[in-house]
Amino acid sequence: MRMMMKDKVFDKPIEKKFEFDEAVASVFDDMLSRSVPFYDEVRNLIISLILAEEREGMKVLDLGSSTAKFLLDLHSKMTSTMKLKGLDNSQAMLDRAEQKCQAFGANIELALADMLTYPYAEEDVIVANYTLQFIRPMQRMELMKQLYQGLNDEGMFIFSEKVVFEDKKLDKDLIDIYYAYKKEQGYSDYEIAQKREALENVLIPFTIEENIQMCKDAGFTKITTVFQWANFVTFVVKK
Repeated sequence: MRMMMKDKVFDKPIEKKFEFDEAVASVFDDMLSRSVPFYDEVRNLIISLILAEEREGMKVLDLGSSTAKFLLDLHSKMTSTMKLKGLDNSQAMLDRAEQKCQAFGANIELALADMLTYPYAEEDVIVANYTLQFIRPMQRMELMKQLYQGLNDEGMFIFSEKVVFEDKKLDKDLIDIYYAYKKEQGYSDYEIAQKREALENVLIPFTIEENIQMCKDAGFTKITTVFQWANFVTFVVKK
C-alpha cells in the first residue's frame, strides 16, 4: 500500500473550478482528514449506527464513495456478510478505491454511476457524507425523493453536510472559526483562499432547516441531527 499523500492541491494558483479528478483523488484521504472537523469521529459514529442494525445480507450503499475509506472501515468492523456498494462519478476516485479494496481483500462493489439516475431499489442503508452539497439544489430535492422511494420501509438514510446559517454574523464567525481550524491542520491562508474560490458555485450548502424540509418534502417523517460542529452536521433520516 502506498502511504497517504499530503494534500497540496491548492498551494499553487488554481486554473479551474473544483472537481474530483486525479489530482484530488491522489490526496483525498488526507484532504478529508484535515479539511472536515471530526471527520474520523463522524465516520465511526455512522458505522456504529449501521452496525446496530447489522444483519446478514443487509444492503449498504455509499453515495460519493470516493476512495472507499468509509466502506473499508465498515467492512473491517462488520461481523456478518452485508452487501456493501459504493457509487461515484469520478473514475479517478474509483481507481483508487479498487486498488485499496484489492489490497485489503475486501468484497466491496464499486460502480461508476450518476446518483441522480441510479435505480435505487430495496436499499437498507444509504450513506452520503458531504456529497449532496455538490448537487444543484433542484436536483438535490429530486434525488431525495428517489432515495425515499428506493429505501425499504425500515431503511435509513444518513448524510453529512456543510451548512449555512440565516444569521449572517454567526455564519461569518463560524466560517472564520473553520478557517482557523484549517490553519491548525497545516493549510496556509493562500491554500484556504484558493480552495474557497475553486468551490464557489460548486459546493452549495443549505441551512439545517432547508435540509430538514427537503427530507420532509420527499416523504421522510423521522429526521434527526446526531452530530454538529459549527457548520458541519450529520442527519439520520427514516420513513
